Amino acid sequence: MFQDFETTKNWIEKIQRFGSKLDLSRITAVMARLGNPERDYPTIHVAGTNGKGSTASYIKSILMEAGFRVGIYISPYIVKFNERIAINNDYISDEDVIRYTNDLLPIWNEFNDRNDTITFFEVLTIMCFLYFRDQKVDYAVIEVGLGGKLDATNVILPEVSVITNISYDHMNVLGDTLESIAMNKLGIVKQGRPLVTSVEKTELLPLFRQVCEEKESELTIIDFSKVSDISVEETTAFNYEGDRYEVTLTGYHQVKNAVLAVEAVRALAKRNRLEISYEMIRDGLYKTRWPGRFEIFNHNVILDGAHNIGGVVALKETVTSLYKGKKIKCLVSIMHDKEHQKIIDVLDSFSDELYFTQFEYARRADAEVLFGESHNANKKMYLDFKSIFNELKDNLGKDEVLIVTGSLYFISEIRKLLV
Repeated sequence: MFQDFETTKNWIEKIQRFGSKLDLSRITAVMARLGNPERDYPTIHVAGTNGKGSTASYIKSILMEAGFRVGIYISPYIVKFNERIAINNDYISDEDVIRYTNDLLPIWNEFNDRNDTITFFEVLTIMCFLYFRDQKVDYAVIEVGLGGKLDATNVILPEVSVITNISYDHMNVLGDTLESIAMNKLGIVKQGRPLVTSVEKTELLPLFRQVCEEKESELTIIDFSKVSDISVEETTAFNYEGDRYEVTLTGYHQVKNAVLAVEAVRALAKRNRLEISYEMIRDGLYKTRWPGRFEIFNHNVILDGAHNIGGVVALKETVTSLYKGKKIKCLVSIMHDKEHQKIIDVLDSFSDELYFTQFEYARRADAEVLFGESHNANKKMYLDFKSIFNELKDNLGKDEVLIVTGSLYFISEIRKLLV
């Protein structure tokens, strides 16, 4: 039995990431044994390559503004381990993490003894379902961990399914074509339950229509021609269908995430006959906070968790728009299982100076490898990420900006040096 939080957290984080079988058999069996807590409250399921966390947070914030008690399950965390499981703006407590881990430990041991280990993500997912049931949430917004079809969260029967976008990531698991990646994410679509998506790749739309037709699922595809008057500064403002909205998250991609959240909430309101006004939506969007996603400190240090091609292209678009005429310095660490060469190619294209570093994390790529893949004329390598970050931050000129990117895990470590 666990007694303290650090020991509990360390045990959870050391559980293997992938089980002997890539399917839903373990979590389905555990959920049935626990009385299927995931069925005790309505859910919204959010999948996609990029923007899942932001979109989920917008939806949560709008529902909060409408007076609901809302659970949210996200990954990975930026500020604190407990951030993964929250209700409204309050993370699950250390004591509850210990309690639920102790409750699950006998079941975990039983599965482990027969070489069918309940994985790290499955443990957290089971914990979130139990916690939301016990705390009697009105709704829970559940972010997919990886893919969709075989993700541990896919035991829920959501009121609304949401898919943000489709681009290349996790190809070793999801396949190496956009179609195979899309098909995996479309695995969250359930019979008779609506799907809302901001997918823009026209070649994928027939696949979305086909799956939704087979599932008798009403499909809403966001029409971005209804968006106008976008203003991207340290906040992002835009018109959608004639209404004005503003979010404190920066970037053109945040307009897409926010509009997707608006339509997801509208689909939920239609299905559940909820009264959710424009003012609730507007205020909910504005009050959304999401650390580590183009998060600006002191107007010149930006933390952005871009870790795949779609994310880093969105980062480039925002940086080059917002900081015209500024000198861009970039501090980077990337996971070894990501497409780091392609990510670095994009960073090369807009960074005046590129600094490669590394931190203590099993999946991170060595700085030397990343350094060798860059063709930037002003590239450098420093193994001590804390020293080089502080040196860069403390010596920024008035026309210089420092971007820290490449991994959510990396910017989580950097963020500890700022707050």
